[in-house]
Amino acid sequence: MTRISYGCGAVSLFLATSMLIAGQEPKAPAQKTPDQARQEMIAKFLAIGDAPDPEAVKRGQALFVASCGFCHGSNANGGNSGPDLVRSVLVLHDKGTGVEIRPVILNGRPDKGMPKFPFTDAQVKDIAQFLLSRSQAAANRANYQIGNIVTGDAKAGEAYFNSNCAGCHSAAGDLAHIASKFDPVALQARFLYPHTADRFPGQPGPPPDPREQKTVTVTMKNGVTVNGRLLRLDDFTAVLITEQGKRQTFSLDGPEAPQIAVHDPLAEHVRLLKQYSNADMHNILAFLETLK
Repeated sequence: MTRISYGCGAVSLFLATSMLIAGQEPKAPAQKTPDQARQEMIAKFLAIGDAPDPEAVKRGQALFVASCGFCHGSNANGGNSGPDLVRSVLVLHDKGTGVEIRPVILNGRPDKGMPKFPFTDAQVKDIAQFLLSRSQAAANRANYQIGNIVTGDAKAGEAYFNSNCAGCHSAAGDLAHIASKFDPVALQARFLYPHTADRFPGQPGPPPDPREQKTVTVTMKNGVTVNGRLLRLDDFTAVLITEQGKRQTFSLDGPEAPQIAVHDPLAEHVRLLKQYSNADMHNILAFLETLK
């Protein structure tokens, strides 16, 4: 064992020395860009496998669009008569190798109207790499791109705001320049789902706005009341932080159970969420986007 190890080490040293003598330094591993490292980390987390060869994807896409796109759609999401291949079990099992899809491509499926295609093994592999890229793109939510959502009528949104929101908010007051602070997606989320105070401890994001936090009044059987910030409320206990900063837990079981009154400053948002039409949501956002 010692001789073999020594011999291998000597050979490696000889090769490295020869390269230096020839004026060639051993090639260092290519450094990954931050984006490449991020994509690799996401792929591992989602277990979607290694990214396909980009050149093979280009060739496969050209072949697919020309020969298969009419039935399966140019992006393999399904077309006039062919099914969606992005979520096809056969394609998912193929994993970009071409082994699983090759018989289907070469033999066709006459009973379902799919003809034979005389592609070479290399062309089948390219198509498989393209389909792999499409299935990975569908699985990788980190790369999902949201399109333009500011499509509503700002005037109609302003009218809705004045009728339903102006009692608590002001375009010239607390919402002044709101569109400069948040992008459209975040802005829409804030008025649709504003309960930032309900995040779990340690969850990323800005700290909760004290104005949005639920408070509670606990009224004991003897008439004594305790007010505070609500931490948790279930069928058995109410947990709060009192105005003096003390944590208190009240049992809601038994004859001495107190009365609980929750005050939610965002209750109106919850009520409106149940009655918004799709047009209402887009119109409100269009109006809020004018508040730069």
